[in-house]
Amino acid sequence: MQVFNVQGMSCGHCVKAVTQALQSKDPAASVRVDLVAKEVGVESALSAEQVIAIISEEGYPAKLA
Repeated sequence: MQVFNVQGMSCGHCVKAVTQALQSKDPAASVRVDLVAKEVGVESALSAEQVIAIISEEGYPAKLA
């Protein structure tokens, strides 16, 4: 599982937006979001760069933890 620091997420809508965006690119992706720690864990065939780009497109700055 790759873990990313993601800024700006604060609610269930943020979690849903990020999860759906990632799963639209990789339907088999497993996504775990921790709002308190500002972390998103992703188990996916997508590269770290792809995950960062997808999360960033949703409006949340992301980087590898």
